[in-house]
Amino acid sequence: MIYILLAVAFSVAVSVLLKVARSRGIDIVQAVATNYIVAALLAVLLLGATPEAAIEAKATWTPLVLLGVLLPAIFLVLARSVRSVGIVRTDVAQRLSLFVSLFAAFAFLGDTLTQAKALGIALALAAVLCVLWRPERGATERGGWAAPLAVLAGFGAIDICFKLVAQAGAPFASALLASFLIAMVLCWIAVLVRAATRAAPVTARSLGFGVLLGAANFANILFYVRGHQALPNNPALVFASMNVGVVVIGTLVGAFGFKERLAPVNWLGIVLAIGAIMVMTNL
Repeated sequence: MIYILLAVAFSVAVSVLLKVARSRGIDIVQAVATNYIVAALLAVLLLGATPEAAIEAKATWTPLVLLGVLLPAIFLVLARSVRSVGIVRTDVAQRLSLFVSLFAAFAFLGDTLTQAKALGIALALAAVLCVLWRPERGATERGGWAAPLAVLAGFGAIDICFKLVAQAGAPFASALLASFLIAMVLCWIAVLVRAATRAAPVTARSLGFGVLLGAANFANILFYVRGHQALPNNPALVFASMNVGVVVIGTLVGAFGFKERLAPVNWLGIVLAIGAIMVMTNL
């Protein structure tokens, strides 16, 4: 389980880095662009990934391009979410995105809706409502719902795209590298355009921050994969441990490290989120 603990730690570390980025004067677009250089290099060096294996089948092209767009976009949304609603709500929204891909599985991909899956989706929906509720400012505070809901939908869409790539027969590492490369190109086009128009000059601080972000982002993926490799016969345990771990550790870091205020209804939402994850992973 050491791999899962490390994956959880680095997942929360990504949220923490995004939380402090603005206060450190970091341009998040430059940081995300640099992140994908680091992540792509590490995918080649540590996972032996080659993009050719992911693009051989034409069926992978559309989901790969979508991944190339969604991956950097979700970073920007994550950064917005941790600034507006904090680490706790953002991490819960991210982990509950699994109910989006679960819903898509039986709605569009031929899966069967069982009572357990229906219960998991119901619990996830209740958890989202409870976690995002902010009694002190009202549930519909401007920007209070949009960013974390975009996180939930975005990660759900990313998971669906990876499932489509896997169905086409592409190895996970190769698909990951191909999507990193597409995201890297798109991000650097944005960086160069913004620099040329003097909207955001390139700074060493932002690039250096991007190296840290890329290392943490890739470490999260690497140790999660290693966790599955260490427990090949129990993927549900790995999946549940990862998601529950991020919810719990993210809550502790946000509530006690960054003094994020949580009402009783928010704590109820966190309990419901853990229950939803356990039900949806059949544990």
